[in-house]
Amino acid sequence: MIVIDGSYGEGGGQILRTAIALASITATDVRIFNIRSHRPQPGLKAQHMRSIDAAAKLCDAEVTGLYIGSQDITYSPMEIKGVTYTVDIGTAGSISLLLQCIMPMTVYSRGRISLEITGGTDVAWSPTIDYLNNVTCKALGQMGYNCKIEVLKRGYYPEGGGKVRASFEPAKLHGFEFEKKEEIIKGISHSSKLPEHIAQRQARAAKILLENRGIECDITVCIENELSTGSGITLWSEYSGASYLGKKSLPAEKVGEMAAAQMIRQLDSGTSVDPYLADQLITYMGLAGGGSFTTCKVSKHTLTNIHITEMLMGMEFDIQKKDEFTRISVK
Repeated sequence: MIVIDGSYGEGGGQILRTAIALASITATDVRIFNIRSHRPQPGLKAQHMRSIDAAAKLCDAEVTGLYIGSQDITYSPMEIKGVTYTVDIGTAGSISLLLQCIMPMTVYSRGRISLEITGGTDVAWSPTIDYLNNVTCKALGQMGYNCKIEVLKRGYYPEGGGKVRASFEPAKLHGFEFEKKEEIIKGISHSSKLPEHIAQRQARAAKILLENRGIECDITVCIENELSTGSGITLWSEYSGASYLGKKSLPAEKVGEMAAAQMIRQLDSGTSVDPYLADQLITYMGLAGGGSFTTCKVSKHTLTNIHITEMLMGMEFDIQKKDEFTRISVK
């Protein structure tokens, strides 16, 4: 059994998700302690429990310590199998973060994995479902990954109620050298249970800011009437993305401008992937045994994923700081 200190690095849910995924793939028993020990509400929350439970169902794992507030769990996986089932996070917990935990496992499954997940599609402190679909999955496709994600309903904090259908095929990953490419920016501006002009103003403000910088863009407006109330916008171009969520008393124009400004900063950096994709790629590069990218910032999430991937996969990453960007590759 490998013992992992859950307070290492970013000390949150990321270390938990990566460790569970790689333990399942390598059929390694793990114990994770000090889970989220430095957070205002330490231990497991509902969305962490659902992620671990979903992973356990894929590989018939035995889990102890799986309850709200637990700071110490053990996880003993078996073979990853093809399954079809539904997952209800039960809150507006992030569907994207749950998928982050189980997506690496699907590469090594014995058959297709089909899931229908209910929770939050666009919530704070997590990748939006549009980012996961149009940035993460596109990048992973370059490494041989095979998945399809369909947004059935939007879900915002606090009601949730979003629904996503995802299917995955076993794959053989290979290394890929990510390089910066110029591409038209695409995006989705969306809202639910709000006046139609909210999503339209978000899109218009983002478009104006981008086009004033000479950047071509194509932003789709999506207006819905789902269980929860909210709005947001996600932009993407090749292996970079940006998003911003609507908030009470925050003008729709500001939401669009914040996402566009974030996108412009990433494009101006000249790097091949944004900092959020960087941390997600680490696990797959470790599994593929190769690959490289440049990024403008190495986050604690990225360093945490490197630490856990090296620990469980027995390999090393090379981090080279060069002026205003960093190149990360598999040694």
